[in-house]
Amino acid sequence: MPQRGVAQMSSNGSRGASTGSNFEDARREMVARQIRDRGIHSQRVLDAMQSVPRHLFVLPEHVFAAYADEPLPIGEGQTISQPFMVAAMADALALEGHERVLEIGAGSGYQAAVLSLLAGEVIAVETQPVLASAARERLAHLGYANVRIEEADGSLGWPSAAPYDAILVTAGAPSVPPPLVEQLAEGGRLVIPVGRSEQQELLRIVKRDGGTNQESLYACRFVPLLGRYGWRQDPQEASGG
Repeated sequence: MPQRGVAQMSSNGSRGASTGSNFEDARREMVARQIRDRGIHSQRVLDAMQSVPRHLFVLPEHVFAAYADEPLPIGEGQTISQPFMVAAMADALALEGHERVLEIGAGSGYQAAVLSLLAGEVIAVETQPVLASAARERLAHLGYANVRIEEADGSLGWPSAAPYDAILVTAGAPSVPPPLVEQLAEGGRLVIPVGRSEQQELLRIVKRDGGTNQESLYACRFVPLLGRYGWRQDPQEASGG
């Protein structure tokens, strides 16, 4: 099964699980070894990753692996991304604190929680009703008041709240969905994995003067983006166009 948010790079972070209840220490080690030591130096991103209790966003049977250097299942065939990838994607958006951010693929709500500490407003779209409902309840319970979860085809974005200063896609797409580019504000950044089901490139696309600039950041592997501009249930066939 494809996994959401696996960075295709050598690991120098801890792959072990927390074996006790001291999640704060496990989180501190995660940030130091898996994120900062791999080149993420934004203090705002590091602080956000240190703040969000990742163990509250995973299934109970995986709680003691919450700070390990790997994705974990969250149900409905989806995963919570590897911590480094969560941080790297947030870092690539270059958020300053005032922005309106759209996230495609809310999952358990973990990435949205991190983004909520870096931006002014976060709208996260999830296609799976069970995950959307659980993420909405979890984020509200934990007090992330500037996040809202919507249930829809994420490949279409969320046009009613556009334009967005930043858009983050946490599922692999066969190509860049045109609606997401259209919903970017001038100077807006879109970070999205694009490629075949086996491996994608994490792209950063910046919208300027009616055009876009694109750069490749990392090789990665994500669950497939489903929907109008994503994949069919068989990710070998694209449904976009």
